[in-house]
Amino acid sequence: MQTIQEVIIVEGRYDKNTLSQVVRATILETQGYGIFNDKQKLQLIRRLAAERGVIILTDSDSAGFLIRNHLKGSVSEGRVLHAYIPDRHGKERRKTEAGREGKLGVEGMDGETLLEVLRRAGATFRDVAGESGTKADGRKLTKADLYQAGLTGRPDSKARRQALLQTLDLPENLTTNGLLDVLHVLYGYEEGLRVVGLSV
Repeated sequence: MQTIQEVIIVEGRYDKNTLSQVVRATILETQGYGIFNDKQKLQLIRRLAAERGVIILTDSDSAGFLIRNHLKGSVSEGRVLHAYIPDRHGKERRKTEAGREGKLGVEGMDGETLLEVLRRAGATFRDVAGESGTKADGRKLTKADLYQAGLTGRPDSKARRQALLQTLDLPENLTTNGLLDVLHVLYGYEEGLRVVGLSV
């Protein structure tokens, strides 16, 4: 499995699941049209674009292009790459019928196709290009670290997590896994430990 430096932006969790079987990367979901009203997530995407670069990978139907264009207009600085899946007609296995336009989405693409569209977009493959030198290199924070910091597994963990998200200016609905990904990208291991209140 190859590792990609940039953060990949996809529409939903099935896209994320498919992609995570093909590459090692930080993958962030727009939750479909939810991104239109999520100013916090847009702000996070801007930060990620400036810090590490983002790749926008949406479906090739009109909804996918609407989401892509919204992101394109909202993220004006940093490194923003666009990966386009080919128009292929059919339906995803989990669905009973094809979508309105009859096209396969990101989740319906095979691994080789996804790798190829990411290559064409200009993705930085670490195993090809070498280490990136970003804060994300090296060890990662884990759920055990979040537990030790009191951010999971305790009666007041949710409130503490919400306070941290607010302090870091991150979306309030960011999952625990999402928080780990973002801490990894923005801060790295040692600084991330300090951010969550643990000593190095």
